[in-house]
Amino acid sequence: MRNKKKLPVGIESFEKIIEQNFYYIDKTSMIAELLQSWGEVNLFTRPRRFGKTLNMSMLKCFFEIGCKRELFDGLQISQERELCREYMGQFPVISISLKGIEGMKYQDAVAAVKNVLGMEAMRFSFLLDSERLTEEEKELYQGFTVVKNGCFTMADEMIPVSLKNLSMLLHKHYEKQVILLIDEYDVPLDKAFQYGYYDEMVSLIRSLFGNVLKTNPNLYFAVLTGCLRIAKESIFTGLNNFNVLSITNVQFDEFFGFTDREVRDLLEYFGLSEHYETIKEWYDGYQFGKKAVYCPWDVISYCKNLCADPEALPEDYWSNTSSNSIVRRFIDKSNKQTKDEIEQLIAGESIVKEIRQELTYNELDKSVGHLWSVLFTTGYLTQKGRLDSKRYRLAIPNREIRELFLTQIREWFQDTTSENVMKLDKFCRAFPDGNAEIIEELLNDYLWNTISIRDTAVAKERKENFYHGILLRLLSHMENWLVKSNQESGEGYSDILVEVPESRTGVVIEMKYAQGGLLDTACAEALQQIEERQYTAKLESDGMKNIVRYGIACYKKHCRVMKEQK
Repeated sequence: MRNKKKLPVGIESFEKIIEQNFYYIDKTSMIAELLQSWGEVNLFTRPRRFGKTLNMSMLKCFFEIGCKRELFDGLQISQERELCREYMGQFPVISISLKGIEGMKYQDAVAAVKNVLGMEAMRFSFLLDSERLTEEEKELYQGFTVVKNGCFTMADEMIPVSLKNLSMLLHKHYEKQVILLIDEYDVPLDKAFQYGYYDEMVSLIRSLFGNVLKTNPNLYFAVLTGCLRIAKESIFTGLNNFNVLSITNVQFDEFFGFTDREVRDLLEYFGLSEHYETIKEWYDGYQFGKKAVYCPWDVISYCKNLCADPEALPEDYWSNTSSNSIVRRFIDKSNKQTKDEIEQLIAGESIVKEIRQELTYNELDKSVGHLWSVLFTTGYLTQKGRLDSKRYRLAIPNREIRELFLTQIREWFQDTTSENVMKLDKFCRAFPDGNAEIIEELLNDYLWNTISIRDTAVAKERKENFYHGILLRLLSHMENWLVKSNQESGEGYSDILVEVPESRTGVVIEMKYAQGGLLDTACAEALQQIEERQYTAKLESDGMKNIVRYGIACYKKHCRVMKEQK
């Protein structure tokens, strides 16, 4: 592997990837597509970690005056020689990211906005020496870059016109119109919504964008990226030159995310082709336009782990980089019908929903219907077909996201069940007491009120793991008990071992998913497995005097509990 390129985990600089010999999946054809399809203001909406920032870095490297032309040697765009002669290195470029715009208070967020604008303006300090600018214009530029006590002190009233004024100064200096790149445009609105100053931030962003994007003679074109398509009335008022390219658009469908061919080539290059099926199961399944794509962040992260450890198991990389609060809010708001639909999705089925791609953050929590739309646009669900202009067939894209849903469901289940302490105490204490009837009664009650797993093509062991997780969270209520999962004992690994110190009672539990609803048969198999594999050995060695054995079988929202005590 010494002579191989490096895997660019978390690297979003196109220049760095090329110059420092990182593996790059060529998306430069996007430049030609952008110029040929032409839109004065272009908004790309994609879920996080699908290469938006890297593509914006690529655009900056290509168009900006003084660019390093050698960065694009051998890449697809280099074959477009006439286009490269006309456009490469021909424009002043303003490039900002709003990813870090946040704060618990509005003024903190405003300070962050000033920092982003000030840092970008400082790149153009040569304007102070420009012979084409008047002294008044140079003074205007200085207003962007004044620093006091380490902070940019731009006047608040300058923010709305800052980008327009900067584009004007650059246009005058170079005598060429400006290209504007704004990455993660919706992050400030998301944070403002969370912290309670949404209306103020909407007003600020609306005025900032309106001034620079609407009838600005200094602008050649602009590209914006984000996760959500915020309603036009909210921040894009009056923009008639607005070209929205969402996950449902066919145009540009393969420029965000990795195609199957690209993943196969990457795996072959690093000698990891044997892991293709696993990577496909865990990280494929998204559909943008008509193109099936993988999440790049996941694929690269897992491949890097595999290069270090060929036996590395796939992980949930996505949720570590993206807030999953939307899934929890969705589950919290679910009624009986919605829970049934979640069960269908987890089971690998699809459902039909009307999708609104234009929403304001104020509308997100107003109905479960809106949350379906957000789950779709942010990558927690994907399309498996379109019935008409508004209705889509939705599904969970892959195993990674399915496991994320299951985790959120378990956490929600634990929180809701813990509210009734007396009931939960009764349920837990029934285990050392040997009261199988109470366990069965209450567990059935819990399962009926939660989200379960349907009897579909989902693997049997994954169904068992789901119910295993539910029971484990219920038993963790007893703080003084020692509850262990998949503990080595005897000649295997038992599902759950419990040690109750005050009575020196041990409990061993084996869970089964009852295929076809054969609950009694599955319980008997579970008890037999406990006996044959000597799962009680660990409890006996720890000094437990009394040991209770349970075989528990689950099927959809039903369970059966069998006890054996020796």
